[in-house]
Amino acid sequence: MTPRDFLQWGTRAAVDKALSRLVERGALRRVGRGVYDLPRTNPLVGPLSPDPEQVAQALARNGAQRLLPNKALAANQLGLTEQVPAKMEFLTDGPTRTRWVENLPVVLKRTTPRNVATAGRVTGTVMQALRFFGPKKIDEIVVQRLRDRLSPADKQQLLRDIRLVPAWIGEVFRKISAEPGSARKTT
Repeated sequence: MTPRDFLQWGTRAAVDKALSRLVERGALRRVGRGVYDLPRTNPLVGPLSPDPEQVAQALARNGAQRLLPNKALAANQLGLTEQVPAKMEFLTDGPTRTRWVENLPVVLKRTTPRNVATAGRVTGTVMQALRFFGPKKIDEIVVQRLRDRLSPADKQQLLRDIRLVPAWIGEVFRKISAEPGSARKTT
């Protein structure tokens, strides 16, 4: 969370003071300048690190920006790869910046409005995951994994957003949304 999340309850100075007091009491944890979270603990390992994705979402919300996981992160989120990115990278229509969450960089990279047009929808995450693989490495296994993972509503969303993605990704969207075993006629 950021101070802007609480401005409906008081002035910026009052909100900053309240957040500072909550940090002093241990009710909140300061993750970085202007970013806070609720400290979580695990009985076996102790305090848990802040969730980097929630930090990125708070930063984007603070600037009223759209946010989209970048390629490797999107592929990992969709279960297409077990590779965990060394840094949490997100595309945004806001300024480029990096925040450190303990030893993990959370990077918000500025991109074109077209690239973040599908932010907040499954389409954006699938598009980025497909970009991670590239057009030559997308095979029937990737298509089938996405077909199995996405709901019918998600598949319909892919079809509605085809106009917002590159042509090669649109073709993969059609394959994902097609019923297994149905052959599409091309002329």
